[in-house]
Amino acid sequence: MYFGEQKLAMPTPEQALPGRLEKMPVTHLHKVLGLAIEEPFPEGAEKIVFGLGCFWGAERRFWQQDGVYTTAVGYAAGYTQNPTYEEVCSGLTGHNEVVLVVYDPHKTSLQKLLKVFWESHNPTQGMRQGNDRGTQYRSGIYTFNDAQAALARATQAEYQSALTGAGLGDITTEILPLTEFYYAEPYHQQYLAKNPNGYCGLGGTGVCLN
Repeated sequence: MYFGEQKLAMPTPEQALPGRLEKMPVTHLHKVLGLAIEEPFPEGAEKIVFGLGCFWGAERRFWQQDGVYTTAVGYAAGYTQNPTYEEVCSGLTGHNEVVLVVYDPHKTSLQKLLKVFWESHNPTQGMRQGNDRGTQYRSGIYTFNDAQAALARATQAEYQSALTGAGLGDITTEILPLTEFYYAEPYHQQYLAKNPNGYCGLGGTGVCLN
């Protein structure tokens, strides 16, 4: 990942880079699942977006789950339109590195995916995840409807209780309605399938969500 100087405070909309009108090209099917990573998705499929540190390892964790139709990495929860990876790493977009998870609700559930989310990283670290520091590594859940947001908050409360019991700190995860998902560059998509020995900074607390 990018190891240059990282900014630990969110920029204001006025400070953010302007971006561009041109969208990032989506050029390939999912490297592992062999399916499209952009709309249209199958009828009845549901979507959720997670940020839990470096999106390379985070995406792999979710494509490995039963019932997941497809995944893609991208940028969300910031200000810059159609940002590049280098711009996100500058700390001047406000965006988070995130994973779009598209799943079949008849084969898995949001509850199960939230369990994977909470247990796969340390949600108490603010603007970092392990040695990765910067606003793009913050913990976040970006929802498509009120029901998703309510379940995210309920599991947050449950996991906070478990973390407190284990002597860990307060959860810093942001739970927000998704405003826009910008696809990351093609080389980032399913990165660890293309580069099996590539960097993965994913690491949980060891505390389980019941």
